This record gives sequence, structure tokens and C-alpha cells, in this order.
Amino acid sequence: MAAVASKDAAGPESGTEAAARVADVLMLFTSGPDALGVSAVARELGLSKAVVHRILRTLADRQLIVPEPESRGYRLGPASAALGARALRGSGLRSVGVPVIRTLQQETGETTTLSALVPGGRVYLDQVESAREVKMTVELGVRFPLHAGSSGKAILAFLPGEEQEALLNAGLGRLTSRTIMDPDQLRAELAGIRREGVASSRGERQADAGSVAAPLFDVDGEVVGSVSVCGPLSRVDDEARHRMAPALRSAADTISRRLGWAGGLPEGAR
Repeated sequence: MAAVASKDAAGPESGTEAAARVADVLMLFTSGPDALGVSAVARELGLSKAVVHRILRTLADRQLIVPEPESRGYRLGPASAALGARALRGSGLRSVGVPVIRTLQQETGETTTLSALVPGGRVYLDQVESAREVKMTVELGVRFPLHAGSSGKAILAFLPGEEQEALLNAGLGRLTSRTIMDPDQLRAELAGIRREGVASSRGERQADAGSVAAPLFDVDGEVVGSVSVCGPLSRVDDEARHRMAPALRSAADTISRRLGWAGGLPEGAR
């Protein structure tokens, strides 16, 4: 901690460094607990409590976060909600992808989702829920890690090698009892995803949920998100995931082409 304190007191920071710290603090609220306090933020980012307190007060003054009396911390505020809603409305990936996942839901009968790659993970941009009484739903705008669940693994498999290895070597957090924690096991699975273009999950991110997902690419062939079909594991089992894979691949390819990609999987990724 002494090194951190010295860093905070080392002199005036540049505008870029200050902005990066504010952004890092705000991004913490997109994953993990709904409310965070000064100590938790300081510990997570390696900053002094004094610096974190100033940043939180600045964000609170602009209603990007608001006090949470019960926890004595802060949670996202109405200004953040407005920014998120505006981002969703303006998302090119969402506008292109939603009509496609709507058709995919009708074909499969299960909930379909659209995810976007963001710093530190991915977020669900939208979903089309199953009409069945028992179904799976997802939380939009919340950041999830890439190593757990089919939507994340479909993205992770096509990240540049350096980025992929950095994530694998940083430690894989457990979300459920079925989350893959062994980097070598995950590497082998990612290699298969790159060959097949489809990722699957059996309760790795959300217990008792089954899903299958495919990556989405932009005009340069860079992975930008994923599309998935998900539902209760009792229905979305191995056989169902295999059956849904062709429709899923077709949907992902349609979205990628509408984003400017030539179609298929990038040659260098296989």
C-alpha cells in the first residue's frame, strides 16, 4: 500500500490519467455488487481512499452514482441510466442484431440474446424472450467476464492471442460450480470454438442454464460481440444445442455481414 500512496502523492496527474481513473471507478459499477463503498473501490483499483472519495463525490454530484444508505456506499444513478439507454439506442450492433435474434427466437423457441465486447468483459445489449412459461432471461447492461458462459467464450476465442493469454493468466473467477477454472482446459475449448464457430455452456455462468453462442465480426474481421440461444438446462441440453447450432451460425453470419464483414470465420483465427 505504501507504493500506492506514494503514487497518489507523486504530483499532479495529467488530464488523461485523471480521466482514466474516473472511468475505471465508474466501470466497476457495471459488474459485481450493486453498491460499492470507498474501501472496496480503493482496494479493487489500488488507489488511495482519498483519491477514490474525491472521484465518487464528483460522480455523485452529477448523479452518475447516488448514495446507498443501507450499505453506506454508492450505486449507479439516473444519469448513468440515461447514458446507458442512449448508448443502447445508438448501438449499430443492436440495431442490426435485434431483428435477426427476433427471427432466431421464433426458429428455436428459446430466449435469444445479443452481446457486445466491452473493456473487461461483455454486456448484453438486448434479448428476445421465449414465450414459454419457464424460460431464461438476462440482465442488460451488466458486465460479465468472458471466460464463463457461451456468449463470453464465443468472443474470447476470437480475441487476439495476447489479449486472450492476458485474460487466461490473470486468474479465472468462479461464477458457478461448473465455471471452468483451469486455463489449459479453457485453452483447449477455445481452440475448438475457433474451429467450429460455436461455443456452448452447461451452467457455467448461471446455474441450471444451457446456452449456445456464435461470435460476431466487424468489417475488419475483429470480434465485436456474440449472439446466443439460452434456456433451462433441462431443455437446452447437448442434443438441443447441437440442433440449434446451424440456425445460430446463420444468424451470426447475417449480423456480421450487415456490419460489413465478408462472412464466415476469419482465416487467421482457425
